[in-house]
Amino acid sequence: MKKGIGVACLVVGVILIIWGYNMHQSIGGQVTEALTGSPTDKSMYLYIGGAVLAILGFFQIFRPAK
Repeated sequence: MKKGIGVACLVVGVILIIWGYNMHQSIGGQVTEALTGSPTDKSMYLYIGGAVLAILGFFQIFRPAK
């Protein structure tokens, strides 16, 4: 059961990272970064949330059983 939740977290985390990357590379993201010098908040939230979920999922999958 825990491995299934880990796989789901890992998959959702990777999807969020890809979604954040696509948002960062969009025309609107590029214009915002050119004007402000930093990426949009939403793309950063997607990167951070995706990384946290992917790490949690990875440790759920590969943690040794007790």
